[in-house]
Amino acid sequence: MPGKRGLGWWWARLPLCLLLSLYGPWMPSSLGKPKGHPHMNSIRIDGDITLGGLFPVHGRGSEGKACGELKKEKGIHRLEAMLFALDRINNDPDLLPNITLGARILDTCSRDTHALEQSLTFVQALIEKDGTEVRCGSGGPPIITKPERVVGVIGASGSSVSIMVANILRLFKIPQISYASTAPDLSDNSRYDFFSRVVPSDTYQAQAMVDIVRALKWNYVSTVASEGSYGESGVEAFIQKSREDGGVCIAQSVKIPREPKAGEFDKIIRRLLETSNARAVIIFANEDDIRRVLEAARRANQTGHFFWMGSDSWGSKIAPVLHLEEVAEGAVTILPKRMSVRGFDRYFSSRTLDNNRRNIWFAEFWEDNFHCKLSRHALKKGSHVKKCTNRERIGQDSAYEQEGKVQFVIDAVYAMGHALHAMHRDLCPGRVGLCPRMDPVDGTQLLKYIRNVNFSGIAGNPVTFNENGDAPGRYDIYQYQLRNDSAEYKVIGSWTDHLHLRIERMHWPGSGQQLPRSICSLPCQPGERKKTVKGMPCCWHCEPCTGYQYQVDRYTCKTCPYDMRPTENRTGCRPIPIIKLEWDSPWAVLPLFLAVVGIAATLFVVITFVRYNDTPIVKASGRELSYVLLAGIFLCYATTFLMIAEPDLGTCSLRRIFLGLGMSISYAALLTKTNRIYRIFEQGKRSVSAPRFISPASQLAITFSLISLQLLGICVWFVVDPSHSVVDFQDQRTLDPRFARGVLKCDISDLSLICLLGYSMLLMVTCTVYAIKTRGVPETFNEAKPIGFTMYTTCIVWLAFIPIFFGTSQSADKLYIQTTTLTVSVSLSASVSLGMLYMPKVYIILFHPEQNVPKRKRSLKAVVTAAAMSNKFTQKGNFRPNGEAKSELCENLEAPGNLQGPACVIQPAIARRIIKACHHNLPFFSIKPHNYVFIASEDEQGGEGENKGRWGLRRKWGLAPSARPPPTPSAEPGPPPPFRVQLPPGTHLTSRTPLPPFILKPAPVCFKVQWAGSGRAEAKVAKSG
Repeated sequence: MPGKRGLGWWWARLPLCLLLSLYGPWMPSSLGKPKGHPHMNSIRIDGDITLGGLFPVHGRGSEGKACGELKKEKGIHRLEAMLFALDRINNDPDLLPNITLGARILDTCSRDTHALEQSLTFVQALIEKDGTEVRCGSGGPPIITKPERVVGVIGASGSSVSIMVANILRLFKIPQISYASTAPDLSDNSRYDFFSRVVPSDTYQAQAMVDIVRALKWNYVSTVASEGSYGESGVEAFIQKSREDGGVCIAQSVKIPREPKAGEFDKIIRRLLETSNARAVIIFANEDDIRRVLEAARRANQTGHFFWMGSDSWGSKIAPVLHLEEVAEGAVTILPKRMSVRGFDRYFSSRTLDNNRRNIWFAEFWEDNFHCKLSRHALKKGSHVKKCTNRERIGQDSAYEQEGKVQFVIDAVYAMGHALHAMHRDLCPGRVGLCPRMDPVDGTQLLKYIRNVNFSGIAGNPVTFNENGDAPGRYDIYQYQLRNDSAEYKVIGSWTDHLHLRIERMHWPGSGQQLPRSICSLPCQPGERKKTVKGMPCCWHCEPCTGYQYQVDRYTCKTCPYDMRPTENRTGCRPIPIIKLEWDSPWAVLPLFLAVVGIAATLFVVITFVRYNDTPIVKASGRELSYVLLAGIFLCYATTFLMIAEPDLGTCSLRRIFLGLGMSISYAALLTKTNRIYRIFEQGKRSVSAPRFISPASQLAITFSLISLQLLGICVWFVVDPSHSVVDFQDQRTLDPRFARGVLKCDISDLSLICLLGYSMLLMVTCTVYAIKTRGVPETFNEAKPIGFTMYTTCIVWLAFIPIFFGTSQSADKLYIQTTTLTVSVSLSASVSLGMLYMPKVYIILFHPEQNVPKRKRSLKAVVTAAAMSNKFTQKGNFRPNGEAKSELCENLEAPGNLQGPACVIQPAIARRIIKACHHNLPFFSIKPHNYVFIASEDEQGGEGENKGRWGLRRKWGLAPSARPPPTPSAEPGPPPPFRVQLPPGTHLTSRTPLPPFILKPAPVCFKVQWAGSGRAEAKVAKSG
């Protein structure tokens, strides 16, 4: 449908939308700002058609700042050249008559990421804003002012910046013409189809530089490149051309990082000096990096040693060589053929603060150019900086020389202008101003007109583009010469498809007109092999033997045997040192400390239990299984010493046996305990008979059966793979052979370790499951809750162990980290069992012997009977519509007296069974929220001793009964009437709140039955009073 965008169109713009969402808060917005006013980082000039401009007004910032110092030549000169060209076109009656060109000019700060952020301004107008859900306060639709539409972009300067921007502009079909980007990558018309340039590609420049090197009879050179598309592509093109033509060898190829650290350039000079015979240095770098390289060469006292050959980024600029004339003397540079534009010189020299307010950076340029300050407040006391008077003049009160790319900036603007003129002539014939067919301007059509332009540039050179958008290669060749204390760039030749070099006009430092030597075939250093360049037998590269290689002869590097590494000079091999975990290693301190303390604590518990072997607490804890469990804990601690000991046949065999055995013994004993408790109470739900295999002998048999499975697996492992120690040279085989080590260890792989500990983990998980199932059992019967807490903590320890142990398998300290993690985890597991299960008992035995007394004896049958009764009493009764409850536990009666609602009385037969269980210290029964409580007691035959026939209530938690029990009739024995207890008014109880237990004498524990409010009586097992 017309006006609709296809899915592919939006999908292609998805990356841009993401960028806009990221950069949106920082993008300079044009909405709501008056036309003609400069923006924060841009110049805006109104016109019928707006062109974008990208210029490096400032250098790259440091310490987190986006922009750095002002660039007078590369930034201000080129920016003013675009303004100069716009003025000429707008004043030309023959070019775009009655159509005014405007501009939106941005500062890239010589950084590709900052340029990308700034260039998003160009596409704001092309992004449709949805205002359907936006309404003004008056209810009307919003008025959304779109920024001006940019039809084409002039720039950028650096190739890396142009590549970044071109990727965005092509999405919106905005043509781009660069005045300085020369990277060969930009010639790829499939990736940068909307990019063109009025300067030739570095492919031509590289060929011209190779021709110059061969003409100077240099066959051994080094290269230096700035990181990025321009530098790396330029050097790559140079190396490729030198290989194709032959006769030139590359000694060093150095790359300058995008964000160089302190001392980086000194390091580059030192590296270049490693091949001192290669005195010629081909440099593809930006002017900042060029200057820093020259400064580093001067610091290294290498003035006159190197002969520089710079690309067009050096050209004939003053900034890279300012105050570095002696170091740069003799440098040969190349620059696309150009001429000085005299009209621009007159224009720029006439610029003042009054007539150039449209350039928002011109005031900063003024201060920097004339070394003054415009604001009196900016002047510091004691400084020699003067105040600007606005009477200074460029070229009179300061040095001025036209920057080398000014001509190409003007040509790029004129190329856009001629393309728009031809487009207007074809689409709007006879029309004055823009016609609907050019409002807006179609970028694809404009690109076709750009590629077809053919006119004479500002300097008289023809301006054309090939099918890839490249300009033809035409270069001037310069040499930086010092004569009579004056420095200048002197033209010594030209290149147009072939070289024209006038060697007699060249002058070299120290040797006059004699050509310096930069030859190949230097002898290689020890540890380096000669690699003959294909087709050039007289020249070779000196390549160091890398990795674990050593030099066999002058032409060959060979890898050392697996257990050896090269010597320092790589002329031979030497054995790799072997390491192991030492007793005095910091990694062994913590495991050994835990093991020693744990063994001492374990022996202390064992001695205490043996000393008080016949006391009730020791008996109640299950002496037989306790000693088995303590033996497993002892072995867990003792394993630490085996893991740290030097691996040999005996140590590795003991590791296999005891690493998992200690844990298996511990968890097998705990599993047997929890299983016994679980089976007892599960059996009680079905019958009053005791379950099988719950005697101490049976428990020991079950425990040792579980342990035997671990031992059986270990025996099978010994048969299949006998134990032995190995030296692993791959574990710490680092990239740098100086740090390579062989690791002496047992032949236990990670998979074997998983299998070894897997059975113990299975026992631990099973024991945890049983601990969860028995968590509700009354704690007077067993150790279910302490065992449960023990297993929960142990699971946490081993869950932390797994990621630490296996997550460090690629670490250089794998031996130390994994051994320490394993031993500490085993010791912590043993400490948890020891601390939670035995330390409380030892504390009572030693410090509270009054609590170490026998309790009322209870038989196993009573325990099972209680479990059966608890299950029976929790059954819900069948309910009738009138509210009566039918239950085996009680029968419904009418409440006597002034009590509201029905009453409940326990049947005597059931009461006698419950009170019989009370003598075995069983739990009483508590109930849910209620209105009234009726407590029934057993008959006179249920009493004992002097309390026979006497009944009463014992009050707890301050809740008093509302009535006292009447005396038992002496005429005829029988059960007394039930007592009633009325809760105080306002008492609020929930189903989770146990009632205060009212305990009848002589039974120590009794039961309670109460109404739940819905007309049904329920009983529930609760903690004993």
